[in-house]
Amino acid sequence: MALINKIREKSGIAVTVIAVSLILFMVGGDLLGPNSLFGSGNNQTVGEIAGKEINIKDFQSRVDGFRQNYEAQSGRSLNENELASLRDQAWNQFIIDIAYKKQFDELGLTVTDDELVDMVQGNHISPSILQAFSDPTTGKFDKNAVVNYLKNLKTLPIEQQRSWENFEKSLREERVRTKYENMLRLSTYIPKAQAEKEYVAQNTKATLRYLYVPYYSVVDTTIKVTDSQLEEYLSAHKKEYKGTDTRSIEYVTFPIQPAKDDSSALYSEIKQLARGLATAQNDSAFASMNTDIPLPINMSYASMSDQLKEAVKSFVPGGVYGPYREGNNYFIYKYDGTRSDTVSTARASHILIRAENQSDSAKSAARAKAEGILAQIKAGANFEALAATSSADPGSAQRGGDLNYFQNNGAMVKPFEEAVFSATAPGLIPRLIESQFGFHIIKVTEPKSNTLYRIAAIGKTIAPSQATRDEAYRRADEFANSVKTKEDFDAAVKKNKALVVATANRIPESATNINAIQNGREIVRWAFKDDTKINSVSPQVFETDEQYVVAVLTGKSDQKDVKVNDFRDELTTKVRNQIKSEQITAKLKGATGNLEGIAKKYGAGALVESANDISLATGFLTSAGFDPIALGKAFALKNGQRTGVFTGENGVFIVEMVNKAEAPKIADYTQYKTQLTQSLESRMSYLVNEAIRENADIEDRRAKFF
Repeated sequence: MALINKIREKSGIAVTVIAVSLILFMVGGDLLGPNSLFGSGNNQTVGEIAGKEINIKDFQSRVDGFRQNYEAQSGRSLNENELASLRDQAWNQFIIDIAYKKQFDELGLTVTDDELVDMVQGNHISPSILQAFSDPTTGKFDKNAVVNYLKNLKTLPIEQQRSWENFEKSLREERVRTKYENMLRLSTYIPKAQAEKEYVAQNTKATLRYLYVPYYSVVDTTIKVTDSQLEEYLSAHKKEYKGTDTRSIEYVTFPIQPAKDDSSALYSEIKQLARGLATAQNDSAFASMNTDIPLPINMSYASMSDQLKEAVKSFVPGGVYGPYREGNNYFIYKYDGTRSDTVSTARASHILIRAENQSDSAKSAARAKAEGILAQIKAGANFEALAATSSADPGSAQRGGDLNYFQNNGAMVKPFEEAVFSATAPGLIPRLIESQFGFHIIKVTEPKSNTLYRIAAIGKTIAPSQATRDEAYRRADEFANSVKTKEDFDAAVKKNKALVVATANRIPESATNINAIQNGREIVRWAFKDDTKINSVSPQVFETDEQYVVAVLTGKSDQKDVKVNDFRDELTTKVRNQIKSEQITAKLKGATGNLEGIAKKYGAGALVESANDISLATGFLTSAGFDPIALGKAFALKNGQRTGVFTGENGVFIVEMVNKAEAPKIADYTQYKTQLTQSLESRMSYLVNEAIRENADIEDRRAKFF
């Protein structure tokens, strides 16, 4: 009997434990999650703007409002990236409501109800209204459509009524912000002296000769940089190195890649689909219902994969072809002949020669260089080899100039497009083609064709099975359990040759991606936890899109405490270049004679070059590039004068003024005043936004919650 009572007592405790566990399971996310009462250290403030704290409930309420509006319009739920974007919108809205409104209120800027009516259905319609109520076919705005919509607004679902209220609110905000920016824009003033200075900078022309010793001519390994030198440099340049809260990690990935069995299973499935496609009465509908990868029914060469381009040449109408494997995808195709397209497709290669700047002399030099290359090709030189070594288009140069297939739909600049699509046969276009990018030497590899191929395509992606996923996780988990410190991590990686360590430096707290890893938010949150110490390994395996990740924290930076390690590479380069400058200057100091003699005495690394017909505004030095220090020193010289040894941006110089043609005096500087005004006005929105945000002393702590 006593035993039975004991069992009853224990069973009561067990029932209680189970009940509590169930309650915690159901509400645990609300109680213990990052947005919860007990989460984030019980701090319910997501940020502070102009001294006002933003509560998580208020912030989440605004996000929810944006989300409901978005989902009502799109008819679908948001994905994680879209939700992150809405959070940014909500945060920016708080900045407008608090920081911007403070500025607006101080100036008495408002938008009255009458103004709003005028913007919606009056004589000064807002661009947002014009866009929302324009006929999609004709593009014409219909004011009656607005009036009718407003008449029926109260009969619409409550969600649409709220959506319109938010829309009107955004119209008010947009208008008052426009007023504010216009007021600042109209208050800008460019004095005559500044316009005159700009005129002189653009129109004073000079021809220079200079000796240039670049920093890179001194081997880095010969310069020793100490931590004390880095500390000293950082202390002297604190304003240039603003602190941020970041983390650096190293990590290894365990990809979830389809196994051989997964591929075999899909191969069998797609063979069965091929039989269905062959007999389907509506092949395009059958393909659309069964494909993982939507493809157009009518394809030009420009829209085909390389494998299909080659295969389609042997297709016969009515035939089903495949499976063809491309990466982790299998494709089958049913061919139904060709059609004529309204646009044409061609394939070409080019060699691009750019001018160093927009001066006439630079353009002439570029043209001469391009003509020389064209002459070599006409004489039998290899086009692909010259493209690889001479073209200023790096993307195509590494492919021998090949641009692949493209259409005459404006994808290429007009002169280039006209030249290619005027060709009736493959081969070299025997003249240079000039565009805003420079001079093009073009070889048409496949002349224009307006043929469309009607192909019903089914593409299936090889997806890893659950067994494959489990095996990848097992390996990742086994690795994570075997390492606790950075030393363990390094030793385990060294032992396992299949693992490759990747590095991600200076990750911001709000980051969602880490290098090529998408949806890496959980890794970032772990790295920023207070109890995550440097050299500690993540206790759990992180699952991202198609891989498992194990990470180790290797570095931290603090916004309020800038350290050498936060900018070690940049600081090392700066200090190293300072030391190089001192060494080069000491070697050149006191040098006399002509520049060639000084360069010869200096030895390897010293260059003597010329710069012809350059201006202070757009001057470009052959090897040194745009060096404002060198240009400033040079244009301060009179004809025949020479500077002493001085340090520029990228090396050490001695500059001679060969000839300087001063800009002639003019009476009217309006053109240059207008240029400077327009330049300032084009950046007005950005500058205003930056100034208001800086003045508001914003603290964004959203990353602690999301």
